Amino acid sequence: MKNAYNAKAYSAASATSPLAADAIPRRNPTDHDVQIEILFCGICHSDLHQVRNEWREVMPTVYPCVPGHEIVGRVTKTGSAVTRYKEGDLVAVGCMVDSDHTCPNCREGLEQFCPNMTLTYNSPDKHLGGVTYGGYSDSIVVDERFVLRVPKNLDLAGAAPLLCAGITTYSPMRHWGVTKGKKIGVVGLGGLGHMAVKFAHALGAHVVVFTTSPNKKDDAFRLGADEVVVSRNADEMTKHTGSFDFILDAVSADHDINAYLNLLRRDGNITLVGAPEKPLPVSAFSLIMGRRSLSGSPIGGIAETQEMLDFCGKHNITADVEVIPIQKVNEAYDRLLKSDVKYRFSIDMASLKAE
Repeated sequence: MKNAYNAKAYSAASATSPLAADAIPRRNPTDHDVQIEILFCGICHSDLHQVRNEWREVMPTVYPCVPGHEIVGRVTKTGSAVTRYKEGDLVAVGCMVDSDHTCPNCREGLEQFCPNMTLTYNSPDKHLGGVTYGGYSDSIVVDERFVLRVPKNLDLAGAAPLLCAGITTYSPMRHWGVTKGKKIGVVGLGGLGHMAVKFAHALGAHVVVFTTSPNKKDDAFRLGADEVVVSRNADEMTKHTGSFDFILDAVSADHDINAYLNLLRRDGNITLVGAPEKPLPVSAFSLIMGRRSLSGSPIGGIAETQEMLDFCGKHNITADVEVIPIQKVNEAYDRLLKSDVKYRFSIDMASLKAE
């Protein structure tokens, strides 16, 4: 293909195929592009949904599918007009690689809401045709405006999940004003929840973790929680009625949202970042009586994602990861379904050289 080169990758050929070694086209850098050697790529639960076409109603998967949107790497080449990066820089790429730059959302630095956003994978590729391919690959080429700088002090394997799990939890905390002196709840201690605890703690808040698993208590405290509540214990829950400024709900399974709405103080907010498959019944009175609000939040914009990375550099925050070679990715997907990871998988892309 003209103006393209072949990159090594792992792709899924269908919804039922395991991920396997493949060669994919990448464009040669244009004037404003940055070519990146991928060093680590996190595994996000959405990778699994996308590979297995479980979101076919909303965004059907085009095959072959190369997932991965938690990318950390090193710049290997820059286009002639690139000013922000040079060869050798440590950089990152998150869930999006382009937007229209002209809509009201883009003009406000909220590219994550752009109606014409290009996702890192499984989005129409305006350069090569077909769809975009993600970070389960040895390299990627991205417009410099969607490339982020990684603080040098961060462990790169642990930094990769910051590009999705990190910004997904940081963004709503910034939006709803989580600061010192605020009482903050985190529901669920998984890939997203463990990042939320670290951020809320670093922001100076009083952090309470809600979990259904008593055996997660020690870990919650290690991550920065001030209190841990086993949510199945009604007495423990009642003790906190009407006391929270903000609650981040990171649970994707079916659960009773009203139990948490009642824990908010007047004008408190609960934000969903987990996405349960079925709608959650909401009691109108739980909202009305305290002027409480229920909202949702995706990732952040590019400027906010850079702010988050810089915040992580300042406070030395990374995800807790289990590093795996690419050859174990299918096993990792099976373990992800069983929540058998603390708390995120990070793929060492050096392992792709063996393919």
